[in-house]
Amino acid sequence: MKSFFKYVLATVTGIVISSVVLFIIMLGIIGALVTSASSEKEVMVKDNSILYLSFNHEITERSIDNPFGSLDIPGYNLKNLGLDDILLRIRTAKEDSKIKGIFMDASTIATGFASLKEIRDALVDFKSSGKFIVAYNEGYSQKAYYVASVADKVYVNPEGTVDFKGLASSTMFMKDAFDKFGVDMQVVKVGTFKSAVEPYFLNQMSEANRLQVNSYLGSIYDSFIQEISTSRKMSADSLRSIATNYLVRNADDAVRYKLADAKLYKDELILELKKRLNVATKDDLSVVSLIDYKSKMPSGSESNQVAVLYAEGAIVGGEGTKGEIGSDKISRELRLLRQDDNVKAVVFRVNSPGGSALASDVIWREVELTKQVKPIIVSMGDYAASGGYYISAAADSIFAENNTITGSIGVFGVIPNFKNLLNNKIGVHFDGVKTGKFSDLGMVPDRPLTAEERDIIQMEVNRVYQTFMKRVSDGRKITVAQVDTIGQGRVWTGKQAVEIGLVDRIGGIDDAIKAAAKKAKIGQYAVKQYPAKEDAISTFLNSSKEKVQIWMAQQQMGEFYNYFDVIKKVSGQSGIMAKLPYSIEIH
Repeated sequence: MKSFFKYVLATVTGIVISSVVLFIIMLGIIGALVTSASSEKEVMVKDNSILYLSFNHEITERSIDNPFGSLDIPGYNLKNLGLDDILLRIRTAKEDSKIKGIFMDASTIATGFASLKEIRDALVDFKSSGKFIVAYNEGYSQKAYYVASVADKVYVNPEGTVDFKGLASSTMFMKDAFDKFGVDMQVVKVGTFKSAVEPYFLNQMSEANRLQVNSYLGSIYDSFIQEISTSRKMSADSLRSIATNYLVRNADDAVRYKLADAKLYKDELILELKKRLNVATKDDLSVVSLIDYKSKMPSGSESNQVAVLYAEGAIVGGEGTKGEIGSDKISRELRLLRQDDNVKAVVFRVNSPGGSALASDVIWREVELTKQVKPIIVSMGDYAASGGYYISAAADSIFAENNTITGSIGVFGVIPNFKNLLNNKIGVHFDGVKTGKFSDLGMVPDRPLTAEERDIIQMEVNRVYQTFMKRVSDGRKITVAQVDTIGQGRVWTGKQAVEIGLVDRIGGIDDAIKAAAKKAKIGQYAVKQYPAKEDAISTFLNSSKEKVQIWMAQQQMGEFYNYFDVIKKVSGQSGIMAKLPYSIEIH
């Protein structure tokens, strides 16, 4: 017994000492990072400089302060530059006399087509100053080429490639995987096109889903081709033929079919840039990267503010975490902006595939109340679908890009039944007592829904859909019947949404800001962003556990992590969902 207590005491002492040491080490790391971050010097831009664009970093709606980017910390060793800063820095460079042109060197760009369009438009505006843009790479993805095509000259390495074969969208269907796991996904939904749940119980697209994907993918492709056609001064039909027949497979093909202007090695490209800047061959170019270049926020009256409120990610109840739109957090921000006399108008920037229908309604209410006090304009990002559209519907006006994914007015509920997995595969059973017929509805994981239980859930799903349609009807000033004809869970592009009345105008966030200021009847105004950003250390401490857990799971599970993640998300959902059909990937 005595030795037992000695062992326990030694173990406890070891744990305490280890925890203290680890805590001290973490404090040391954080202290070093804070010192490093505070000692960073602003990059000085020399005369006759080039702005270097690589986009080899994560692109979020807003920049995230990350002093850990250079450290090998799982989940944190990423550079980041938000769309807000990308656009502002390109605008700043346009007016900066020291910046003579842009050199774009991007092989891939990891963001959606609506964000790409905003970046592309900023580059078109940059060119209006008379400054040059030169693009060069060893290989262009289709997204990278879409942006690069705006350049005065597009160059490619002699052994390089330009990917130009048309757009494709694919979905991972998991019915067979769930069958093997012993999981039955019990789905209750409304909307012919509400295909968010199809991957759970089908192995391929339904005909309705195939119809809508063909429609919105075709709309995005039309815009893709037309933009490149205008920049490269080529006919749209010619570009379609090149893509359809996969005529460009190497650098020679790219030049032959005029997607690129010439083949160059990097040293030849450098000489070309030196000629443009009248720099001697033996001298170095002065180059500053976009991620280091500092922007200048236009000054304006602090008493006349246009507030830009960002809502990015899945919609959830409560405060939410990083990458989520918490209904409590966004509602509170809207209330504060509504009560702030210095804020004359609000731009609600929505980039969301949707989420909880209840949380969406909580946010919708605050948008509706804000509209009664001051103008509120929605600016849609890559996605503003299902719940993302729900929270947008009450605004005075809605802006979207041609390629924004929106609509998906429909709802669903999913209750996984783990009976086969638990009972037959791993030998786990549940039993208990209840006081009422439906007391254990949705609580017992190893039994299917009864017919009566399914009917109850279906009635609730139908009720939420009717409420959703009423919100859209009131906000867009059309009948519920009209909403139903364009609803049913169907996904639309921004261009299509304008045609059917779900969106007012095509335009980016800058257009929405100007429209908000005009509606508020203010001249000189300051643009302020909300919510306030967390400092980097707080972000690290608040999310480090989750990031490390995800990283460890990915390392352990490899390619099977996607299946695990789907089961985790579905089993973690509660209530009725207004969410985009699956994760849309276009490449």
